Amino acid sequence: MIGSEISKRYAKAFFELAGEGNNYEMFYEDLNRFSGVLASSKDLKDFFANPVFNHVEKKQIMDYLLGRIELSPLTANFLSLLVDKGRIGLLDEIVASYRDMMDKTLLRVQVSVRTAYPLSAEQQASLLKQLEEMTNKKADMSVTEEPSLLAGIVVRVGDTVYDGSIRTQLNNIRNLLGEEI
Repeated sequence: MIGSEISKRYAKAFFELAGEGNNYEMFYEDLNRFSGVLASSKDLKDFFANPVFNHVEKKQIMDYLLGRIELSPLTANFLSLLVDKGRIGLLDEIVASYRDMMDKTLLRVQVSVRTAYPLSAEQQASLLKQLEEMTNKKADMSVTEEPSLLAGIVVRVGDTVYDGSIRTQLNNIRNLLGEEI
């Protein structure tokens, strides 16, 4: 819980800096790109999380990485600050908090769609349009195929889940029948 509060404070500070030039998305992409680099290497992530390595060693590795990855100077300074303060291990939480703030400011919503079958381009466009009308926000939609749903669709809009899958309906019927026996 404490980590998430700290993450929100760092994300908010960086978000406010990004807002000065209205560069929310550019700085988000920078943070996300660097977070992806850390996520792609367990050794690198473990190195930054390990207290055995001193600050100087971590700073040297960070400087090396920042020299290899094209990031804005502001983002590079922010990431260096996270290493200086021993908070680089919170980067994933910071990125998630930053994304939430950016979505609220830009009136966007994250939508996750799981289907038992592939959706055509027309179906995806129609669903996207309906979701944008329903939320009055621009929707960033990701669609994944999940055959275990049997049929139907599960849509997550922010924290709300709309479950129209056959699997869930069958489980509901099973629970209902189990209660009457």
